[in-house]
Amino acid sequence: RIQIKESATLTRDVLEQHFSDLKGTLKKLLDERLMSLLQEVDVIEQESIKPLDECQKLIEHGVSTADDLLREGESAVDGDVGQQNEKLCNFTKKALHIQLDSLPEVPSLVDVPCLSAQLDDCLLTILKNQIFRHGTVASRPPVQLEEFVEKPGGILVRWCKVDDDFIPQDYRLQYRKSTASHFEDAYVGSETEFIVLHIDPNVDYQFRVCARGDGRQEWSPWSVPQLGRTTLVPHEWTTGLEGYSLSSRRNIALRNDSQSCGVLYSKAPTYFCGQTLTFRIETVGQPDRRDSLGVCVEQQNGYDSLQRDKAVCISTNGAVFVNGKEMTNQLPAVTSGSTVTFDMEVVQLGPCSNEGGNFKLRVTISSNNREVVFDWVLDQCCGSLYFGCSFSYPGWKVLVF
Repeated sequence: RIQIKESATLTRDVLEQHFSDLKGTLKKLLDERLMSLLQEVDVIEQESIKPLDECQKLIEHGVSTADDLLREGESAVDGDVGQQNEKLCNFTKKALHIQLDSLPEVPSLVDVPCLSAQLDDCLLTILKNQIFRHGTVASRPPVQLEEFVEKPGGILVRWCKVDDDFIPQDYRLQYRKSTASHFEDAYVGSETEFIVLHIDPNVDYQFRVCARGDGRQEWSPWSVPQLGRTTLVPHEWTTGLEGYSLSSRRNIALRNDSQSCGVLYSKAPTYFCGQTLTFRIETVGQPDRRDSLGVCVEQQNGYDSLQRDKAVCISTNGAVFVNGKEMTNQLPAVTSGSTVTFDMEVVQLGPCSNEGGNFKLRVTISSNNREVVFDWVLDQCCGSLYFGCSFSYPGWKVLVF
């Protein structure tokens, strides 16, 4: 009931504001069009009257000249006999030089502009049809949030289409801390799931999703916001190794220019069986056969690679190593933007003791849409594992989550 009331109130506010804005914009556009047409009338009026005004001035000048000549002729006739001949002679000379029978060309009435306005009523019909189709009210958004999966320092968010008639082109996922006032974009694209990283553990976050129809510009209404959280602490690289620089959240490691080499391990054994561990290569450097990305039972200093006992890893050239031995199966070489995932599950559990036991993990390593699956036999029980990486040359940058 509360959701219906709140969403109805919000929808009314949105509609009223939108149509108020439309009214203001439409009035502004009509005023601008009116001013443009009035200016056009002014220009035509001025350009059409100008030659007629000049013609009128010529005619008035001719009439004035003829009038002056007429008065001069009357004066010559009325004078005395001595002056009469001289005045008549001057009058005759002036009359011969003035063309009293010539007039400027006056345009015919049909050639003189007659202004009018053409206002087609079909504009109102078009606007009426467009306005009556403008805007819709949806009782349910076409997409809804479907599932939240906890990840270390992140949440995998899945959503689905709930309107069979809606053909999506893109989705848009947003999130915010429950204490924040504004949502921010996490993902825009055609996928129906996304891992949102940089999530603080044991903190509630709000998520919402919308979609854009095929060939459309506008986004659909937002889904009902839902809360998600993760209880899993984020994966972090350990600090202090000279050959690597870390991001502020310590989930990105960059192999720097230092000549120091060695394996960079996780801060703690935060990888548990049943989870997916993901390495994403952000940038690449020169590859080397000793490069490694993988997991191990314990941190062991003095090695320059995870290609050793009690570890499984993949090299940047795609070679897979189990306890230091290279497998015959090989994955594609790692490139910029590649993701390498490790999935493990316990398949056999023997007696746990310090003297050793039979502990077997089924390992799946995936890279570039290919995977290898094998059993990793250990002589001790492992509730959690470390992860690590090693690169011989600078430039490699890897994100772990």
